[in-house]
Amino acid sequence: MSQAAPAIPEKLFFKIGEVCEIAGVQAHVLRYWESEFPTLAPQKNRAGQRTYRRRDVEMALRIKELLYDEQYTIAGAKKKLASEIRGGSAREASTSMTAKAPGRSLSPPPSLVGRIATASPASPTAPHGNDQRAALRQIAKELREILDLLDEGEIEAVSTRAKKR
Repeated sequence: MSQAAPAIPEKLFFKIGEVCEIAGVQAHVLRYWESEFPTLAPQKNRAGQRTYRRRDVEMALRIKELLYDEQYTIAGAKKKLASEIRGGSAREASTSMTAKAPGRSLSPPPSLVGRIATASPASPTAPHGNDQRAALRQIAKELREILDLLDEGEIEAVSTRAKKR
């Protein structure tokens, strides 16, 4: 395989076909990698299509390098990536977006966990149980969209700062 890293276009988001072309792998391979490597986690847009960010493309290229060039097994590549992220290797330090752990979690904060656990759950047979679930799903979806917008703003700010340098 070629040692020169492919050029990643200056875009905020990439479709799966674009990532396949950049990485030189087929779409089913990328989808499999997503299931095996938690660090490769593209968002999905409202239509349900995967939208990869630059850090996702960089991660796909790193996974390909580990598997194809360095001949790691899937398990070995997982361990190697985990150690690179934990240890902050020189490669990870040079690509700060890849090294940065996701800053947001969809898990409730510890202060709310107790309240959620003590609240009386609606029984699945209750007439409002399904309505409440649907409402909560809608709220969760909207919150994810807000997080996506915040991430977009963060990416734009980083690219603006990089252009000024």
